[in-house]
Amino acid sequence: MEFFRSMFDSLRVTEFTRPSIGILDLLDILIVAYIIYKIIFWIKETRAWVLFKGILVIFALAAVATLLHLNTIVWILSNTISVGIIALIVVFQPELRKALEQLGKGQFFSYFLRDTEARDDKTTARTVEEIVKAADKMSAAKTGALILIEQEVPLGDLERTGIPIDATISSQLLINIFEHNTPLHDGAVIIRQNRIAAATCFLPLTDSNEVSMELGTRHRAAIGASEVSDAYVIVVSEETGAISIARGGVLYRSLTTEQLRSMLSQTQKNNTKKKLAIWKGRQEK
Repeated sequence: MEFFRSMFDSLRVTEFTRPSIGILDLLDILIVAYIIYKIIFWIKETRAWVLFKGILVIFALAAVATLLHLNTIVWILSNTISVGIIALIVVFQPELRKALEQLGKGQFFSYFLRDTEARDDKTTARTVEEIVKAADKMSAAKTGALILIEQEVPLGDLERTGIPIDATISSQLLINIFEHNTPLHDGAVIIRQNRIAAATCFLPLTDSNEVSMELGTRHRAAIGASEVSDAYVIVVSEETGAISIARGGVLYRSLTTEQLRSMLSQTQKNNTKKKLAIWKGRQEK
C-alpha cells in the first residue's frame, strides 16, 4: 500500500513545476502505452480477463480506502499484498507460460501485431438451425460430438489446444468433423462469431462428485468447460445418441431438437437485447 500512499501524497504538493517533455519522452510514452494495450488485448482472449477485471476492482477499492483513510482495510491489504503476488503468479501461470513460449519462439510481437476484428457474440438464427440440424443427424447416427458456443468469456486458451478452422458454420461441416475415423473427430469444436473457430480442442474435466457415474469423458468435459466459462456446450452421446447441453456447470440431458433449438434461440435473443441496450445507451449520450 506504500505505492498508493506515495501516489496520493504527491498530489498534495502545493508548488507545481512543469516538466520539460521532449520527442524521446513522447516516444517512450507511446511505446509503453502500446505494449500495455497489446498485453491487455492478449489477456482478453483468455479466461484470465475475468480474473484481471477482479484484480482491477481490488486495486480501485484499495485506492478508495487510502483516500478515505480506512486504516483497517489498508492494513489488511498491506499485509496480504506479498501473498497476493504469489497467488497471481499461480493463477496466471498458463498465460505467463504461453507468453514466455511465444517470446522464445519469436512469435510474441507477431501475435500482438495481428489484425483484430470487433467482437460479435450474437448467435444468428441460421447458426442455430445448422447446429440443431447437425445435432439431430449425429444423434440418429449415434455419432459423438462436443460443441462449444462462446459467449462473454473468451475461449482463446481452449482454442489454442486445437486446430484452427475459421469456417462458416454448416451442418454438413459439423457432421464431417465428428465423423468416425477422421483426423478432427476427437475433442471439441469451438464456435465464435457465427464461425467454427477450431476443432479437436481439449477441455478441462469437471471435479464434481455429483456427476453421474454413467456419464463418460465427453460429458464430464462438457460440464468442466461450462464451469470455467459461460459457453453453451452441446454434447451428443456416442452410446445412446442423446443430446445434452451444459451451462454453468449444470448438464441438461436427453433434449429434443425443439428443446435444443429453444435454448439456443433464447441465447440469441438475450445477446440481441444486450446489443440493443448498448446501442441505445450510445445514442442517448
